[in-house]
Amino acid sequence: MPELPEVEVVRRGLERWVAGRTVTDVEVLHPRAVRRHPAGGADFAARLRGRRFEVARRRGKYLWLPLAETGTSVLGHLGMSGQLLVQPEGAADEKHLRIRIRFDDATGTELRFVDQRTFGGLSLHDQTPDGLPDVIGHIARDPLDPEFDDDAFHRALRLRRTTVKRALLDQSLISGVGNIYADEALWRSRLHYDRPTATLTRPRSAELLGHARDVMNAALDVGGTSFDSLYVNVNGESGYFDRSLDAYGREDEPCRRCGTPIRRRSWMNRSSYFCPRCQRPPRATV
Repeated sequence: MPELPEVEVVRRGLERWVAGRTVTDVEVLHPRAVRRHPAGGADFAARLRGRRFEVARRRGKYLWLPLAETGTSVLGHLGMSGQLLVQPEGAADEKHLRIRIRFDDATGTELRFVDQRTFGGLSLHDQTPDGLPDVIGHIARDPLDPEFDDDAFHRALRLRRTTVKRALLDQSLISGVGNIYADEALWRSRLHYDRPTATLTRPRSAELLGHARDVMNAALDVGGTSFDSLYVNVNGESGYFDRSLDAYGREDEPCRRCGTPIRRRSWMNRSSYFCPRCQRPPRATV
């Protein structure tokens, strides 16, 4: 599932190619693509026609397009395979095209939502006073947000009886970090995924945040992480950060720091990748 860098790459593409354009027509080609819009596809399309998209915004893994002068936004759920593509109007339809949005200008491109597995979708929501779609008002700021509060994050870590990877994936505590970048930040910090958060000193939590920021910025520089063709930017291009991963997906390969084979362990219906020498397990877990 896309994490912060991948969603930010898509947001930047929408900012370049979609912001400021006015919708003339919307086709909803599959009902599941608007299932989070309770009023249905016809209502979704009618409420977008004639509206102008403002600059795309993001918080953590969540992406939305505000509609000018309405107090509402189109929230994009990419799910496992959702893609927001800017395509020439005459281009052949993708096999899994779910929604098409046309514009009133002479640019010659349209916005398409493509989703092979139909776990994602688009929906229209009222905005909170902070400008977020109301359904994600509880989502914490992400570590690349200039208003992210490092001290508050450290205090929250110390108060919670949990483990460090669980904390990194808690979107009400810190957003945007998923399984891939959690493993990468923990490897860089030499922290085991089961380390209790109560044992983290302020310098250690600051180091962890710094590594999370560094690895996500590095991923942004090369378009994010793509393990298959399901994650692409708005022009259909894949990211290349999978070539630079130090832990995630490298089971039995040598640790780039000490040479010990990377291990994989099942963890909360996911996998955790770590170096057993650099990231020693704690004596007791929460």
